[in-house]
Amino acid sequence: MKNFQLKYIDLSLLLLRLTFASLMFLNHGWPKVLAFEEKFHSFPDPIGVGSEISYALTIFGEVFCPVLVAIGLFTRYASIPIIITMGVAIFIIHGADPLAKKEMALLYLVPFLVLLISGPGKLSLDSKLKV
Repeated sequence: MKNFQLKYIDLSLLLLRLTFASLMFLNHGWPKVLAFEEKFHSFPDPIGVGSEISYALTIFGEVFCPVLVAIGLFTRYASIPIIITMGVAIFIIHGADPLAKKEMALLYLVPFLVLLISGPGKLSLDSKLKV
């Protein structure tokens, strides 16, 4: 590929990272942090590890990992918990629901799957630190 095309790919990956990681953090993760005391003991336990651990894993996947993805640090590793969280939402929490109920989780799963496969691009801390 020509050099200018590679720059557009890197810019596209940056846009993908910033958009979806920010939306995940702001619309899903941060509200869970704010409701921590309220939901900690009553959160759904879809994988049988207890409400508290399920809530902690969800916060990890929707707060900490999106921050890492947004800045492009350990991007591929940070994408995995997000993908797992969305997979649980799709196949377990909304497993019996119609596609419309699964749509939001699917729309988050795909970009993070793309980032897992492609990596974060050159406009990332991973690239600068050679991680």
